[in-house]
Amino acid sequence: MAKWTAKHEAPEPLEGPVVATVTGGTILWFAMFLVQLPFYGWFADRDLLWWVWCCAAGGFLGLIGIWYVRGRDAALKRHAAERDAAAAGPAPHTG
Repeated sequence: MAKWTAKHEAPEPLEGPVVATVTGGTILWFAMFLVQLPFYGWFADRDLLWWVWCCAAGGFLGLIGIWYVRGRDAALKRHAAERDAAAAGPAPHTG
């Protein structure tokens, strides 16, 4: 079997308000969990409890995602500041 090779370049990754997007998604998962809690018995009677716990898991994984993307965002900003400082050259000496 031959090795697969790409026929075109991969697109650039999309950048945007990543932290806000992940935070919003996490809030939605927790909201769906809370909305389903009053109907816990209904879900249990129909063997659909995984719906409730899927939303809870999505919320908790979202918390990990928020931590991750905040760190990534900080690292990108730090790298951009270092790159800009290096491009500006050394500071002039006054003395």
